[in-house]
Amino acid sequence: MTDLQTLKDITMNALEDMKAKDIVVLDVKPLTSVADLMIVASGTSNRHVKSIADNVREQVKKNGMMPLGVE
Repeated sequence: MTDLQTLKDITMNALEDMKAKDIVVLDVKPLTSVADLMIVASGTSNRHVKSIADNVREQVKKNGMMPLGVE
């Protein structure tokens, strides 16, 4: 399994664990050299969205990777 697939799986699991809404995975590799994937999700409130982002960041770090950005 590639690092990209591992990162995608970790992120998707973290989003699903926190009950994120409207999860979309966009393949942006053909469009830019900056990123391969963009994962977009929403939540039910500002607090929920912050909790989702914190959980994704925590799970990625726990698996030995460092997110370049979370927005």
